[in-house]
Amino acid sequence: MTPSSQDLAKAADLARNGDVAGLSALLAQGLPADTADEKGNPLLMLASYHGHTEAVRILLKAGAKPDARNAKGQTPLGGVAFKGHVDIARLLLDAGADPAADQGGSTPADLATTFGRREILELLQSHSAQAAEPTRWYSRLIGWLRR
Repeated sequence: MTPSSQDLAKAADLARNGDVAGLSALLAQGLPADTADEKGNPLLMLASYHGHTEAVRILLKAGAKPDARNAKGQTPLGGVAFKGHVDIARLLLDAGADPAADQGGSTPADLATTFGRREILELLQSHSAQAAEPTRWYSRLIGWLRR
């Protein structure tokens, strides 16, 4: 299925809103799981960022790449490290997401540290001790201040 612009907009809205039934129907009709909206955001990024665990699960099961980047070079794991969605971070890491993936100059650990997402940092560390270390000077400073 080659999605039309109308299909892309519908799929993006479904992912943003966590509409599992709607997403499942489009995927069953042949919509590629790694489809991105007109702004370059993969459906997995939209569902992850907006905290829709079941939609993320459906997209991963349908073959969405856990490290699919948006037009800004960010991954779904970076988005959930920013937002604090621990269950989704766990799903993404279990699906093979890179815990140290560059997010345009930052890492998931930098984002989690900056925004006080301690559970995400612990989860990152359980997957890779190196990935849980902030790389940016300001992230290290904020992490130190939060102790």
